[in-house]
Amino acid sequence: MSRILIVEDEEIIRSALKKLLQHAGYDVSDAGSVDDAEQGHDLSQFDLIISDLRLPGAPGTELINRAPDTPVLIMTSYASLRSAVDSMKLGAVEYIAKPFDHDEMLAAVANILSQKGETKTDSRAEAPVARSAEGDPSAIMYGECDAMQQVFHLIRKVAPTETTVLVNGESGTGKELAARALHLLSPRAARPLISVNCAAIPESLIESELFGHEKGAFTGAVSGRTGLIEAADGGSLFLDEIGELPPEAQARLLRVLQEGEIRKVGSTQSRKVDVRMIAATHRNLKAMTRTGEFREDLYYRLNVMQIRIPPLRDRKSDILGLARRFIKRQGDKLGNANLHLSPEAMQALRSYRWPGNVRELENAIERASILCEGDVITPVTLDLEIEGEDVNIPHGLVEGDNEQTKPQDTGESNDLSLEDYFQHFVLENQDRMSETELAQKLGISRKSLWERRQRLGIPRKKSG
Repeated sequence: MSRILIVEDEEIIRSALKKLLQHAGYDVSDAGSVDDAEQGHDLSQFDLIISDLRLPGAPGTELINRAPDTPVLIMTSYASLRSAVDSMKLGAVEYIAKPFDHDEMLAAVANILSQKGETKTDSRAEAPVARSAEGDPSAIMYGECDAMQQVFHLIRKVAPTETTVLVNGESGTGKELAARALHLLSPRAARPLISVNCAAIPESLIESELFGHEKGAFTGAVSGRTGLIEAADGGSLFLDEIGELPPEAQARLLRVLQEGEIRKVGSTQSRKVDVRMIAATHRNLKAMTRTGEFREDLYYRLNVMQIRIPPLRDRKSDILGLARRFIKRQGDKLGNANLHLSPEAMQALRSYRWPGNVRELENAIERASILCEGDVITPVTLDLEIEGEDVNIPHGLVEGDNEQTKPQDTGESNDLSLEDYFQHFVLENQDRMSETELAQKLGISRKSLWERRQRLGIPRKKSG
């Protein structure tokens, strides 16, 4: 049984992670700080240390020095990608962004431990993970239907190659899990997988984040910084929502794919990088090339091999299987091993269209597990939103509402569906507001704004 030490100062996170790993069959100990870990345990006796980056006293990366023979996995908030890059440079074997997906954490742990075991036996003849239990996409993603089996088949075929992969699918279908499976099945599995959500980084910072910058390259650049592409050198780079990259970043990324080199912002020197590129999008990149929103040459460079993750509404036979997995996970977290679905709840899950896909299903199960009385999840506790349900939009729902920003009075009832209100608001204001301003006024992220534009067929405002 592999021994794992968790170093995390937040009791809730530490307890939940400990329970998750114990349930997976690991011998787990924990501590609240680096000093507590060193004083209370012999660090050399552990097969893996999982530590938060920010801790009271010394940072989690200090454990890399204090336990040089033990691999260290660093947890960090998603907003601290730069810190994650620094952690990898200091010697962390992997990093995971919080809040983390349970399957992602278990896959990362299994991958690290399998490689550690193979290093001890000096068996380097083939890719480390290819012989482990995590060497199959079905260990990371769930899918019994024919469409998902085809996805698994494509992942197994393309993962061992150096081919660039474009993962296409709606939001919430599991594109990042597919990218992780591609990485873990590749010869690069021992190297880092760096994941970047292009829609989550402000346009003004995305080039600096991806390519790095030199000291003094722009106001506030008080020191040089390594970019995420360089941090992935030797490993894989996953660019989620690549359709949201601004034109300048698209041109620079094309050079990485063509020449295998990067140039930091503010630098005149280029350097070679060895990175396997995996991109993902929920948008139609081919259509975007026709409107000029996405470079055609970059599209063809990325679209060497395309893997399409089907939406959950096309995977009816997988819905209950996924639900049971999520219920088991929630039951373990809540200490309720008897948690189960009522027959009516099963029917509700099967008949719902799941516009948010697997992510929406997981959230629905988590909510129902908390709200249900006893062991049975019913349709009431699932509380699924019915499409087309009218909602009264009160005045002042959107901060800063004024006569210019309100939908024009059509002479009809004030009762608009949320989608109607969204459509009215965007069409009324997109000529005088940027995408960021629209998203802020609506109280949603830029990514959600783009997703709803696509779903409702609202053309995106062209920049001057």
